[in-house]
Amino acid sequence: MNKRIYLCLAHMSEANLEQKYIKEAFDTNWVVPLGPNVNGFEADLKKFVDSLPEGKSLEPGHEVVALSAGTAAVHLALLACGVGPGDEVLVQSFTFCASSHPITYLGAKPVFVDSEVDSWNMDPELLEKAILSRIEATGRKPKAIVPVALYGMPYDVEKIMAIAEKYEIPVVEDAAEGFGSRYDGRVLGTFGKYGVLSFNGNKMITTSGGGALITANADEWREIMMYATQYRESYPYYQHEKIGYNYRMSNICAGIGRGQMTVADEHIAHHKHVKELYKELFASVPGIEVHDNPSPRYDSNFWLNTITIDPSLRIKGQENAYKTVVKGAVGGAAGVVHASESAHTDCEPNANVEALRVVLDEAGIEARPLWKPMHKQPVYKGCAAYLRPCKLFGTEEASVSEALFKVGMCLPSGPYVTDEDVKYIVETIKGAIQ
Repeated sequence: MNKRIYLCLAHMSEANLEQKYIKEAFDTNWVVPLGPNVNGFEADLKKFVDSLPEGKSLEPGHEVVALSAGTAAVHLALLACGVGPGDEVLVQSFTFCASSHPITYLGAKPVFVDSEVDSWNMDPELLEKAILSRIEATGRKPKAIVPVALYGMPYDVEKIMAIAEKYEIPVVEDAAEGFGSRYDGRVLGTFGKYGVLSFNGNKMITTSGGGALITANADEWREIMMYATQYRESYPYYQHEKIGYNYRMSNICAGIGRGQMTVADEHIAHHKHVKELYKELFASVPGIEVHDNPSPRYDSNFWLNTITIDPSLRIKGQENAYKTVVKGAVGGAAGVVHASESAHTDCEPNANVEALRVVLDEAGIEARPLWKPMHKQPVYKGCAAYLRPCKLFGTEEASVSEALFKVGMCLPSGPYVTDEDVKYIVETIKGAIQ
């Protein structure tokens, strides 16, 4: 294998439509935020998120605001929910930091909720426990609930929405990793008060950098649009009556998005195909399990295909795991400049997981651990967390998300990953097991 196999590389349409729309933007000098490509991309997204099986669509439909990042969408959604200083927001712990950091932007505090074993997403039973506990502790309800579609896998929409409705708490669906994932045939991001999508460079479709906010309420859509454009009032000069943000997507990036929408279904189908191939090839490998949909109601896009590695498996070089301090970024995290002082933290993947990552890296295969739970991040030390103790995989007792973090790994899944690549990856893993 001469090429390096990456987790999920951006893949442009064969017709080069992305370049066509970008050229139009340059030719017409629409190189600023807003413009025909932004309008066109939002229209394409509205049609996509409202689509149902058999060609039907949701009625009434949703409005979509194209933004500079998925993080910006989370921020504006929380702002629209009335989150402010001193408030609390319930958020899934097993996630990327963009789900929780915007809570702190608003002066509020995240309250972390552990995962359930099947979907790896927010545990509905713990969610209700956390709501009642926070009401008792603070005298107030949390201002919002943020479930996450981890690696594209849907959360238990039915139970989470029922609990949110029971306590009248708005839901911000973080479907940043779940573009095109569905629950009961309906696209994620259309169930809650707001939905969030991401179009970062390694997502299901990309705009280079970018995201979108989904809402079913036209008045709320207009307010979000105001906040995303510095909250400028309708005067011939700049008049600001509220603090807004420069969050709108550029017309150039939106041109990429318009082209990407023509291959969105193809990308999703490919990721699902790769999952099926991993599942087939790993079926005869004891101790390796591919994460799959818990039931037919769940329809993950399998943005990144993930496996769990039994702690009993012995990997070549395992005795050397964590003996070398990482000097730079791992897994494409550009801009990391701090050198680690120690190879260890108080919560890390098992030695066999780290050893396998190194084996794959040396074989030209990008792999990485699952997201480290937010309740174990130093920046959130002291934040309330509602956890479910478990003994998954026969290990010592830990929360569900901690246990999964210790044994899980993400494998290449994107449009450039071929069947031969998957076979090579699986054979490399099989060859690494002693």
